[in-house]
Amino acid sequence: MCEQCHPENTHNNLNNNHPDDAHYEQKDSSRRSFLKLAAASAISLGLSGSFTANAAGKKTKDAHNPKAPKPENILTPDQALERLMLGNERYVSGQSAPLDFHDVEAALVKGQNPYAAILGCSDSRVSPEHCFDEALGDLFVARGAGNYLTNDNIATLEYAVAVLNTPLIMVLGHEGCGAVQAAIDAVDHHRDFPGHIQLLASAIAPAVRAVSDTSAGRLANVTKENIIMTVERLRTKTPVLDYFHDQKKIRIVGGIYHLRTGRVELVA
Repeated sequence: MCEQCHPENTHNNLNNNHPDDAHYEQKDSSRRSFLKLAAASAISLGLSGSFTANAAGKKTKDAHNPKAPKPENILTPDQALERLMLGNERYVSGQSAPLDFHDVEAALVKGQNPYAAILGCSDSRVSPEHCFDEALGDLFVARGAGNYLTNDNIATLEYAVAVLNTPLIMVLGHEGCGAVQAAIDAVDHHRDFPGHIQLLASAIAPAVRAVSDTSAGRLANVTKENIIMTVERLRTKTPVLDYFHDQKKIRIVGGIYHLRTGRVELVA
């Protein structure tokens, strides 16, 4: 669990190495409170038909909800992943569907219910909407150089899951990532970058240290490790996503975009 999200846990853990039942009840209560708040937020956003909370605070879905802005986006986690990867197949084979904003204009004025959230790199060569052949309202995207976790993008992904009912998160890295290379240079050659660039190099440094390979494939291997570590953190280190993942309400996966082919390879 993330102590930053629940500051009171820090005091408890420092004084008790084995949390008691009351401690677990406190965390469960926090989760229930959050989910009820999320349900209320969803109602205020016009998504009450696709997000409901029962007395226990659990999220349920209506797979046939005609009031959702895009009913076709109400999917199980497995269906969402299948759709995402089929979209990439169309993109790779040059069969992407032409986009027409006016096809969804009226529906999206009411709200949104994206079926997948993407934590991707800001690299201009990698556009999630393009590489998965999706339209407006389908993907909820958080981007930053190096696709590593910050408090802001954790909150963004929690919002997608708990409020917008999104069943899938993908951490999307790519070949030739400059942010990952900066982290390698910082660790291997003790380089210090100007301004805030050093912050992203330091954030990705654990993935660099986890890879002992020093061959020509080091950049690719560290990129993959950075994705895997980020996926694992999302699965276990934030109470909101941890809850939904444990309940199998969502899937959290990782992928690498190959610049030469446009194909996304699942790696986590």
